[in-house]
Amino acid sequence: MTAREALGRIDRRTLLVGGGAGIGLLVLWGVWPRHYAANLTAAKGETIFGPWLKIGLDGHVTVAVPQAEHGQGVYTTLPQIAADELGADWRTVAVQPAPLNPLYANPMAADVLFEGVFEAVPEALRVGHAARTALLLTGGSTSVRAFEDDLRQAGAAARVLLCKAAARRWKVDWRACGTAGGFVVHGDDKLRFGELAAEAAGGSLPNPLPLRAGEANRLHGQSLPRLDVPSKVDGSANFAGDVRLPGMVFAAIRQGPVGDSTLLSVDRAAADRIRGVLSVATNDRWVAAIANNWWAANQALGALRPRFATRGAIISSPGIDDALTAALDGPGERMAAEGDLSAVFKGAHLVTAEYRVGLAVHAAIETMTATARYEGGRLELWLPTQAPGLARSAAAAAIGISEGNVIVYPMLIGGSFGANLEHLVAEQAAILAEKLRRPVQLVWSRSEEMMHDRYRAPAAARMSARLGPNGQILGWLAKIAAPATGRELAGRLMAGDKTVRAALALPGLGDAYAVAGARPFYRMPAYAIDHHPADIGVPTGHWRSGAHSYTAFFTECFLDELAHVAGTEPLSFRIGMLGGDARLARCLSTAAALGGWEGGIQGSGQGIACHSFRGSHIAVLAEAHIDEGQNPVVDRIVAAVDCGRQVNPDVVRQQIEGGLIFGMAAALGGGTSFTENLADARTFGDIDLPALADIPDITVELIRSEADPGGVGELAVPPVAPAIANALQASTGFRMRTLPLIPGEA
Repeated sequence: MTAREALGRIDRRTLLVGGGAGIGLLVLWGVWPRHYAANLTAAKGETIFGPWLKIGLDGHVTVAVPQAEHGQGVYTTLPQIAADELGADWRTVAVQPAPLNPLYANPMAADVLFEGVFEAVPEALRVGHAARTALLLTGGSTSVRAFEDDLRQAGAAARVLLCKAAARRWKVDWRACGTAGGFVVHGDDKLRFGELAAEAAGGSLPNPLPLRAGEANRLHGQSLPRLDVPSKVDGSANFAGDVRLPGMVFAAIRQGPVGDSTLLSVDRAAADRIRGVLSVATNDRWVAAIANNWWAANQALGALRPRFATRGAIISSPGIDDALTAALDGPGERMAAEGDLSAVFKGAHLVTAEYRVGLAVHAAIETMTATARYEGGRLELWLPTQAPGLARSAAAAAIGISEGNVIVYPMLIGGSFGANLEHLVAEQAAILAEKLRRPVQLVWSRSEEMMHDRYRAPAAARMSARLGPNGQILGWLAKIAAPATGRELAGRLMAGDKTVRAALALPGLGDAYAVAGARPFYRMPAYAIDHHPADIGVPTGHWRSGAHSYTAFFTECFLDELAHVAGTEPLSFRIGMLGGDARLARCLSTAAALGGWEGGIQGSGQGIACHSFRGSHIAVLAEAHIDEGQNPVVDRIVAAVDCGRQVNPDVVRQQIEGGLIFGMAAALGGGTSFTENLADARTFGDIDLPALADIPDITVELIRSEADPGGVGELAVPPVAPAIANALQASTGFRMRTLPLIPGEA
């Protein structure tokens, strides 16, 4: 049953009983099934076919996409699904951001990003809540999985209506008609979509809709050109920083240190002496300089010399480490288990190891940006956002107007990796626009972006396992200390939502998001995963692949150590425990064959790791060494991927290659330390990002599969760091258990 079908099956009894005494009553009215009308708008000559498609007189097909494009290719893959089912000519396909509407809600992304928060709420209620709040979310590698069926149905519906219209003209059975290349065809007869669109719309549809069959004239599975690339190459693509409005001014902002910080004073007179500065706006938490150009506004911040008072504990890296250690030694909550682990461990010799990962920054090319205009009690926002509905709610609340008086124009995003789920910049731009009564464009500087990121959480793991006489794993315990990022995300992004507040108030220490990916996919009689919540005082958020980025490091490094203790070659050790997981086993064997796996012997400099993620599977073989300057160097990466049916293989390959490089950057740098409530990293140069010359030879093998599509955008990030760590162990004989990988640190 699909999520939308589940919503349709809600009745009063399941609401009251299934939801529990508190949750069921709370969301009773909010999730009651209702009809939502499409709100696409048509340009001159366009005909609307439901909420997903428009066809113009010239035959162009426009697909509404409810997901943000931040480089991952959804402006290509999602239209490709609909165009394939429709039988369109790819050269005539265009894309536009979908308007805010419950029809485009993505409850699957909510389950991923706020994992565990709504665990006590029945699925049908979660779906209803997502629709009621128009929860448009981009994240968690859910775009194709969440909307493939909707887009196929939309394409099929439009195809049937066009065939019926053509059949009436030709006086034939519509089922004898087909579509190809933007035409309805019947024998030698052909009619363009544009000629039929107006009379086709509004016709009746069969139930169920017939989907296309066969391989002829199909767009699905082809490496079609990306729709977003030409405008990005020629510079015509519009990002939030490109917006220009009549009378617009520019703003730069300086916020207080992390923690409970309050603005005390600014030197307004000094700022006024900078040419171009128009005014200064202050808030308890920040000061903004407004000028006729952004450079002047940013220069004014230095002249303002803002002073902040910070109350509470001083946050520095040693304190964060201490908080993780204290959490590991303190109470935790069992998040997953199988078998009787206590019986397996009783009186046995255990293999143990501890691992750590530090804070990671998003470091997207585009810093936080928003343009706002407030006129006549209405607010317009142009911003890069992965959650336009949440940004609208936050901006409305910030200036005390209703959500109905806020219009959000989602823009292309210059990278994100989860950063643009946050909406603080939308609130700030709204406040400035309301205060100034003129359009304003707010852009955070790079240093501001680094110091006020919502970082990938740090984590520590204490791993224990018992090996059997033949080297098999009999028991496995992963105790993971990390902030409760899932709960933090839900509370911050959906602060005004009563359902969220009720869910967060339910008892329990653990956070499923914080240990996502830790459940072993290897076969073993007993295992347990414990989460030990750590309060580090630093805000954390979603980062590409989330907790999988560190739980895969813990799992795959520890597995390598167990293989060495058992005296078994690491690849065989893994494959031997996969049981019936043929897809992951094939990824491992393929990566090993392509990479010339030598068994991970000492001196080989080869390491291997694998991971299963959102219905997809990947194995990574890395070759690495330590150079004369004692720096880790990655020489080669080979990846084998099974992600199910591939809509566009080139886009899949791009995402895998990008994820591998992203994961490598995080393994060797990409983070920040903290000193007295301030992040130490302020520029790209501070986070040791790899340069083009540092990128190793990369080989990606896409394994053909007819399984349902799995996630791709985040898939390649988790296994890279453990593969490199395992390679460095094979190269040096020394095990590094801390990310970033720094020689000399266990």
